[in-house]
Amino acid sequence: MRLQLKDSSDNDRRTTDRFPLENALRYRFLEAQSSRSAGTGQTLNMSSGGMLLKVEAQLPIGEQIEVSVDWPAQLNARCGLKLVALGKVVRSTREVAAVRIEKYDFRTRATKAIEVPVATPEVTTTASAL
Repeated sequence: MRLQLKDSSDNDRRTTDRFPLENALRYRFLEAQSSRSAGTGQTLNMSSGGMLLKVEAQLPIGEQIEVSVDWPAQLNARCGLKLVALGKVVRSTREVAAVRIEKYDFRTRATKAIEVPVATPEVTTTASAL
């Protein structure tokens, strides 16, 4: 009797699960071989090994890219985070691109400065008589 193993992945060769995450992103090419060196878009899904992006124009396959994604969680419930991933464009159409993540890091997002009026101390000068 010969055992036959069923492929539970339905021929999907990905080794990590993808999670639907639709967040704003910015990208830039690291080697700038493209006429377009930066742009914006939105994530469609991602995993620890890659991400699928909705982009405004077709990205060149094979290019090294840095993608910065606004992360939904906050640090200490006060400070916004962003995921900065370095990788390579592995598939691309006019509307969608797949990026293989080679390295990533979480960083804090810049926050809007709160304008607080600065009180300037009153300077009084007194003339002393000699």
